[in-house]
Amino acid sequence: MLKYAEKVYGLCSQLRLVQDGRVNARILTQSVLLSFLMLQLARLGSLNAFEQMKAPPAWKKWLGNAQPSADVMGKVLDSLRPVDLRAILDAQHAKTKRNKALKTDESSGFRYLVLDGHEGVASYRRTWKECLERVIHFKKGDRTQYYHRFVAAFLSNGKQHFLLDAENQLPGEGEIACATRLVTRLLKQHPRAFNVVCGDNLYMDPTLWKLIRSKKKHVIAVLKNENRDLLVDARSLFDDNLSFPLDEEKVKRKCWDMEGFNTWPQCGESVRVVRSLECTTVRRQLNKKEQKLKSEWFWVTSIPSYLAPTQTIVRAGHGRWDIENYAFNELSTKWHGDHVYRYTANAMLTTMLLIFIAYNLFHAFINGNIKPEARAGRSEMYWAKLIAAELAIAFHSYTAPT
Repeated sequence: MLKYAEKVYGLCSQLRLVQDGRVNARILTQSVLLSFLMLQLARLGSLNAFEQMKAPPAWKKWLGNAQPSADVMGKVLDSLRPVDLRAILDAQHAKTKRNKALKTDESSGFRYLVLDGHEGVASYRRTWKECLERVIHFKKGDRTQYYHRFVAAFLSNGKQHFLLDAENQLPGEGEIACATRLVTRLLKQHPRAFNVVCGDNLYMDPTLWKLIRSKKKHVIAVLKNENRDLLVDARSLFDDNLSFPLDEEKVKRKCWDMEGFNTWPQCGESVRVVRSLECTTVRRQLNKKEQKLKSEWFWVTSIPSYLAPTQTIVRAGHGRWDIENYAFNELSTKWHGDHVYRYTANAMLTTMLLIFIAYNLFHAFINGNIKPEARAGRSEMYWAKLIAAELAIAFHSYTAPT
């Protein structure tokens, strides 16, 4: 896998360009970053766990240094420049597109940028510079909780995924202000990476909407809040219009689709609203009986109907959950993404960007290098455990001198 990363993405060449804030450092930054990526690919989840693995002499030749200690790796993570790591993600994205591993959606021709916030750590006792604060109410009194939150940018075409960037939420600002800063940078650095920006109800913000539309991109957002005039207007009009079916294998849908809504004048244009009443059949594991679950969804979008039929809006609206399933959930449960390696806001951001790099490399290697016959019947965790096993064998076959 490391050979693949070097051959296809030029990993070592890119890591040499990354700088940190240490002065007269004996351990190269590149060595620390390679060690941390190895730690992530092996899913060790701890700097101390990696330090306990005594490296063989060949490790020094490959890294250019001896194996870095946990303290050195923590200091480097704290002093890294996020802009350097974002440059690696930019290069990864460009190469992934050239390799046809991140195509546009075949049915719609769109490539979606999904935005969402994620809270990685929260503590009532531990505080750090630039941590966020909130008051939690308990029966015995109020307590101040300190936490870290960031907004992630996730590219998707419905089948393929790529983690593109992240931005820390600063003290005193909301998620939309953080997302606006992130989108502004992405629109400048990746003007052709996506056509449509997707988000939940929180991203129905007029300022963010106008920013995205000013760059000729479209928006799809979840429409909630029963007191919102646009939702009230849509409900009243949909009740007087006939629905149409839009069924899939396990989902029965009744849909409404209408353009020309002017009940949200803050966005500066008329919008389109799509409604979907869905009935999904699931089989419960406990009693093996089928149960029908009903739900109602509203989406507001700037995409006209001649560019995207109702089915595309519904699929893209539900596709927003890919960032939860394929990014946040996978990173938290399988990549130790919520583990804090060092309690500073910069270290938490650089750690997440490095995990994004490892995540993209891992999936590119599995899907682009391993033959389909070898992947058949084997999960992604199988390959992750195989990487960890090979690392353990390589390290533990060498007995360090006492």
